[in-house]
Amino acid sequence: MTYSFADFNFKKILNSIDWKLLLFLVLFLNVKLAVKVAAIIIIYILQFNFRFGFSLKKTRLPLFYLFVIGIAFIGLIVNKDYGSPNYLLLFLTGVSFWGACLLAIHQVKLSVENNTTEIIQRTILVFFVINAIMSFYNIAHIIWETGAVNPYRYQGMYQKYFIGTGDYIRGITFDTSTTNAVINSFGVIYFLDKKKPVMVFVCMIVLLLTGSNFTNLILLLALTVLFIFKSNKDQKSLVIICVMFLVVFMVKVSPQNHKYVFTSIENIFYKSKPQTETAVAVIARDSLSSPEAIKRKIAQNYIDSVSYVLSKKHLINTAPDSVLALPNYHGRVLILPPDINKPPYLTPTDTTFEERRLLTFIDAHKNSLPISGQPIFSPGLPGALKGVLQTITFFRHHPAKIITGDGIGNFSSKLAFRATGLGFAGDYPSKYIFICRDFLSNHLDIYLNFFSKRGGLHSLTNTPFSVYDQLMAEYGLLGIIAFVIFYLGFFTKHLKKLTYGIPLLILMMAFFFIDYWFEQLSAIVFFELLLLLNIKETSDLKSMIYKYE
Repeated sequence: MTYSFADFNFKKILNSIDWKLLLFLVLFLNVKLAVKVAAIIIIYILQFNFRFGFSLKKTRLPLFYLFVIGIAFIGLIVNKDYGSPNYLLLFLTGVSFWGACLLAIHQVKLSVENNTTEIIQRTILVFFVINAIMSFYNIAHIIWETGAVNPYRYQGMYQKYFIGTGDYIRGITFDTSTTNAVINSFGVIYFLDKKKPVMVFVCMIVLLLTGSNFTNLILLLALTVLFIFKSNKDQKSLVIICVMFLVVFMVKVSPQNHKYVFTSIENIFYKSKPQTETAVAVIARDSLSSPEAIKRKIAQNYIDSVSYVLSKKHLINTAPDSVLALPNYHGRVLILPPDINKPPYLTPTDTTFEERRLLTFIDAHKNSLPISGQPIFSPGLPGALKGVLQTITFFRHHPAKIITGDGIGNFSSKLAFRATGLGFAGDYPSKYIFICRDFLSNHLDIYLNFFSKRGGLHSLTNTPFSVYDQLMAEYGLLGIIAFVIFYLGFFTKHLKKLTYGIPLLILMMAFFFIDYWFEQLSAIVFFELLLLLNIKETSDLKSMIYKYE
């Protein structure tokens, strides 16, 4: 089988795509909530239709969205949370997120129904091309800013990029790099099935640029399964090349990433030693009320000033590292490289504004924060695992809430974090701030424990974000049952019609462990589009076979 670049006849593509769907995807996947709202309004103006087609037997859309909203209202009544105006606003906001998910999948379904599979496929292709262009622009801008061909190994600018370079590769969504990574992992599987090698490699490269270790690992497992059980000779070759890309990236481009992975795994099985907070942390909390603290501050300032004066004298008598030159034995001039042990090449130790804000919050709520409120920092298990244990412990002490959960925004959700007013997941009106005590003493406590500390702890593994945890904690057993039967079940009942949809479904089930994807209003919509398209492709193919028989 041969491949060519004929797939990239853009003039033909631009004349045969669903522009409404493309516009909706670009706007709805944008990180800004206001842009998402605008996307829904625009698409319903262009494609006005509210015939959802719900049915218990042959439903057109997943009934999960209706059931989860119903469970939320039941929980509101059972938990008697309707007494607080601030909570009612939070509750309605949470319900509106589920409503947005429903409105989005309805429009995606309409686009799949009203267009041929070829038009939808070309629309998806154009979306990935645009996203790749934006992602390559992101990395090009970083290279231009740093002057380093490989910013993943560049330690200058106080390590602004270095191992965190991938965090800035956000693509067309301008969302987190994890979102970009997840979407491109879908692209690798999708284009592998469509036998489009160029786009397979483009998506794989963008995915690697994001530096998402978890996404890389899950995709590697999926590709391994496809390689063994469901791929032809050409597809196996593409899988091998993708794996080679991954190995080269981890070994040559960003070797500190695989070291970080091994360190994270090691921290899970080997308990870290507790670390007492340093004077820097104390000063960051503005706790200079005692005479000892004042003396310590004066002494530190004196030492810093003396060090500064001595360093200035040294700089006067010494040429800068970047121009320090020495002749060698062959008469050539050697320009010594910069000293990476000096401040511009080291991780800054100053407490950032965001960390100071969290530290101030911790000081004000110490009695309600059993983990982050302690003077000694002990990382222990990753935050994700701690979150699961907290949820189990919570229901052990509150068995009456097992059925309907603790309620929207009361324990584990992006909305709960946002409503704190601490700047998590976007802004929130200060006069409507709401923090449930259950959330404060559990998942928020975990987050504060890691993210109020040095940047090296600001990791995906240290967040309690998870769709499964959200559904269990805030919607109870009813939420989990509704999700399994009416969401996963909606797609798995078409299991015989799914080709690339099966690995995509497995990928998404794994990704549900690392974020609140339904509230994210991004990757989940693209996932649903691909599965709905796969179902239609197989159905159309079977119809053609029956027709010619």
